[in-house]
Amino acid sequence: MEYVFYAAIAAACLLSVFFSFRSRRATEPRVRGLNAARMNISMGALLLLAALVQIVLFEPDTVRIIVGAMFLLLGLFNLFAGLRNHGRFSRMQ
Repeated sequence: MEYVFYAAIAAACLLSVFFSFRSRRATEPRVRGLNAARMNISMGALLLLAALVQIVLFEPDTVRIIVGAMFLLLGLFNLFAGLRNHGRFSRMQ
């Protein structure tokens, strides 16, 4: 079970780096915004998975729960912002 979490975290990290490079190298604003939105979605998934690892896989203590909750909130925010921006940039002409 934990290897699935770690593989998903690695995939989300690689996607985040990939879309970060693509958004920085793009010259067209629409493509740049779409890649930045995809990077935010990947980063949100990465943070959500990290929060799940902190909460589910290890023995719960106060610090681990607080760190997991912060990762969860940041991940949800990144996921929401990425989905919103992706919808906005995909409708652009």
